Amino acid sequence: MSEIYYTEDHEWIEVEGDIGTCGISEFAQEQLGDIVYVELPEPGTEVSQSDEVAVVESVKAASEIYAPVSGEITESNEELVDDPARINADAMGDGWFFKIRLSDPKELDDLLDKATYEALTAGQH
Repeated sequence: MSEIYYTEDHEWIEVEGDIGTCGISEFAQEQLGDIVYVELPEPGTEVSQSDEVAVVESVKAASEIYAPVSGEITESNEELVDDPARINADAMGDGWFFKIRLSDPKELDDLLDKATYEALTAGQH
């Protein structure tokens, strides 16, 4: 069974075993509006928790995407490069950004669960 965690910067990570799939939350994509460009990390890149790992640009703004945990990037969602609107269509599914092999699963304790994240974003729409 996988679990989803959130950051206060509106990234999410769904963890299965030692691999996490990461992206931006529904709330974040709503705030950004129509997404027109994404820059993804290279597989094999080692990152630390809170490092900038990707960039997303919309018609309104550009935003950095931060690593929710430390580890090695194992895969990037190259389909987003040609079709960044996938993020708007399915931010928590087909719009994932990258996968990461967790180097320290204890870092998940620093993240928010769904209820806490929803409380954080409530009233901000």
